[in-house]
Amino acid sequence: MIQKETRLEVVDNSGAKEAMVIGVLGASTASGRFRRLTFTVGDRIVCAVKHALPNGDVKGGDKVQAIIVRTKYPVRREDGSYVRFDSNACVLVDEDGNPKGTRIFGAVARELREKNYMKIVSLASEVV
Repeated sequence: MIQKETRLEVVDNSGAKEAMVIGVLGASTASGRFRRLTFTVGDRIVCAVKHALPNGDVKGGDKVQAIIVRTKYPVRREDGSYVRFDSNACVLVDEDGNPKGTRIFGAVARELREKNYMKIVSLASEVV
């Protein structure tokens, strides 16, 4: 369960190491009501880069789009099983949904395949 202000580990080689969630694409809050939006695996979010490598493609403070690939909070699957990971992680993407990096480190969830992020699934070392 990811929400605004959550810090995520960036698991690609785009140069960013940590990003903070500042919004989500395609969601809104009810007018005049308190509603805390939560995001899960496969959601496209808007992030601010907090820590980055000095020679990377993205710099600290950049506003980027990302896809959530791992969450600590369990995700329920249609067969009744649950999957959860040790860390919250994301992959930076461009406007078309293609990853900015050329490598993805660690495992990603199978739910990305159902949401048609096939390029991320193919670059990942393991799909859980």
